[in-house]
Amino acid sequence: QVQLVESGGGWVQPGGSLRLSCAASGFTLGYHAVGWFRQSPGKEREGIACISSVDGSAEYADSVKGRFTTSRDDTNYTVYLRMTNLKPEDTAIYYCAAPKYPACPVRALKTIDYDFWGQGTQVTVSS
Repeated sequence: QVQLVESGGGWVQPGGSLRLSCAASGFTLGYHAVGWFRQSPGKEREGIACISSVDGSAEYADSVKGRFTTSRDDTNYTVYLRMTNLKPEDTAIYYCAAPKYPACPVRALKTIDYDFWGQGTQVTVSS
C-alpha cells in the first residue's frame, strides 16, 4: 500500500537540468518529511536533500548545494527535486524516501532514519 514512485530521470548533457518527481500513495505525504538520495555503482547511498512538511524548509548536501532545489506540492502528494548545472558526477540512481515524522531527521542525510523508499530513477549526465 505505502508507495513512493520516482520519475523524471533520463539522460542530459553536462550543464543541463532535470526535474525529478516523487509521488506518494497509501499515506498522506503532507505529514512526512521527504529526503532525496542517490547511489552510483560502487558507492554508498548518499543523502543529498531533505524537505520538511512543517514549514517547507530544506537542507542539502554540500555536493549539490546551490544547484539542486527540492519543493513539495502536498495537495497532489508530490515532492520535486529540481537539478540544474548537472555534472557527470551527478550520474546515479536517485531515490526519494520518507521518515515517520513531518520534520527532517536530525541526521537528515542518513538512510537509517527513513522508513519508506521509492524504487529509484536513473539520471545520466554525459556528453
